[in-house]
Amino acid sequence: MANPFVHLELNTTDLKKAQTFYGEMFGWQFQDNDMGQFGIYSTFKPEKDPGGGMYAAPNMPQGWLAYVGVDDIKAATAKAKSLGAQIFIDSHEIPNVGWMSVMNDPTGSRIALFQPK
Repeated sequence: MANPFVHLELNTTDLKKAQTFYGEMFGWQFQDNDMGQFGIYSTFKPEKDPGGGMYAAPNMPQGWLAYVGVDDIKAATAKAKSLGAQIFIDSHEIPNVGWMSVMNDPTGSRIALFQPK
């Protein structure tokens, strides 16, 4: 597959409850990372890819968000926009990690792009 899913992310109203459910359901272990004013970002890494993270941000859409790997975040985001995507976060740097963009595809489904550093 040319551009695989590389990261999954859950925004939830109750981070601890989500960690308990997914930990007990699938045996996932979590590492909490303090993101200062943005709260806790908890990462997980199953035995097989992809891994991901979860967080609680009440003013953002709740649910799972899939990230697709790209080689050039700016070009991929521009292409998505030209194909009718609605861009919410345009080529945002994640310090020491890479870059991301978040959008709705033309059907209204949310998806994200990720370019590693």
